[in-house]
Amino acid sequence: MLTIREKVAYGLGDTASNIIFQTVMMFLLVFYTDVVGISPAVAGTLFLAVRILDAITDPVMGAVTDRTHTRWGQFRPYLLWLAVPFAIISVLAFTTPDLSATGKIVFVSVTYGLLMLAYTAINIPYSALGGVLTADPKERVSVQSYRFVFGMLGGLIVAGLTLPMVEWFGEGDAAKGYQMSMLTMSVFGCILFLLCFAGTKERVSAPVNQKTGFFDDLAALWKNDQWRILCIAGLFLLTGQVLRASLAIYYVRDYLGEPDLVTWFLTVGMVFSILGCALSQKLAKHVCKIKAYIALQSIAALICIVSYFVAPQQVVLAFVLFALWNFFLQMATPLLWAKMADTIDYGHWKTGVRITGMVYSAVVFFIKLGVAIGGALAGWSLAFYGYQADTALTQETQHGILISFTVYPAIGSILVAWVMRKYNLTNERIADINKELAR
Repeated sequence: MLTIREKVAYGLGDTASNIIFQTVMMFLLVFYTDVVGISPAVAGTLFLAVRILDAITDPVMGAVTDRTHTRWGQFRPYLLWLAVPFAIISVLAFTTPDLSATGKIVFVSVTYGLLMLAYTAINIPYSALGGVLTADPKERVSVQSYRFVFGMLGGLIVAGLTLPMVEWFGEGDAAKGYQMSMLTMSVFGCILFLLCFAGTKERVSAPVNQKTGFFDDLAALWKNDQWRILCIAGLFLLTGQVLRASLAIYYVRDYLGEPDLVTWFLTVGMVFSILGCALSQKLAKHVCKIKAYIALQSIAALICIVSYFVAPQQVVLAFVLFALWNFFLQMATPLLWAKMADTIDYGHWKTGVRITGMVYSAVVFFIKLGVAIGGALAGWSLAFYGYQADTALTQETQHGILISFTVYPAIGSILVAWVMRKYNLTNERIADINKELAR
């Protein structure tokens, strides 16, 4: 049994990660379109183009961590080494340069690319760390529940404080406000990564005699059919989730016509996300985590569809449905990440090779690909429906924001539920696999 102190320490690492991840999901598109002055179509294309780099960097980072051996372990050292560089690059990504239109596009392309590279370098080891704290399937759900409760606390900080900080720091200058707000949050995140490093311990490791090459690891990875299912599910999940999160500001400001309620809307969503994550472990104790995950995704899809029929004047109902969507969707999140650790045990049992870093890096790649596609779809949909910053919106544009915020994300959750029908690593099966591995 892991102590609560260690679970909290691990969770603080996701608070730090989510300070950046949630800021990118909620504010980067509107920062690019309304502050930097990049067109939504260009911003959407940028989000997707940078993911091509991840196809190389993610598996390489996974392979590097699997071959890292220090007195601190395989994965923890990266939290120590990369906390400060990650913070610096995060500030640069929310900096508005005094350049020409082309120069700005080049600048945001470079800084966004560096941000995603830094995120890869620190988040893959952090994610893999959760799989080596314990081998107990139930404890893994508990660890991930703590992780995402604290991760959503990071999201709550972003949702509740970003726009007020932008206004306070900027004093009418949004560019300065975003830069100083990100500086403040990055320093805080850096401290949390260091606390995570100091408060955790690695307990599960690869066999001491395991000697494989990079392509051997890739071959073993591909034989893991349960890992492939999680990759596809992660892709569909984050595509819909990020599409919805990226358009939340536009939905409240431009469809509901309540710009003063944007911060409250995002904050309420994060509060219910935290509640959902907190209850995930209790749900997993009483219900098969595979059936529970499919049901939760189906409920999230239904809520999105119902939200399509909310009229602009029904602001309270819009808040309620957004809160419920976050609650049910995030209740499923710890279950998904606990399954990732299970697929590592399964792959070890099936192929004889344990590749913790590679498994997490590959799943994270598909998750980030979903983030990219979701962000790209958000930008492209705004452009398709005629959105222009600081311009009165037509009825067609408002309807486009509505359908992109509600119906399209529902499709993502429906596809996730459909894909997860093929996943079969129950707690009982993982327990049997671990017994065989022990023998």
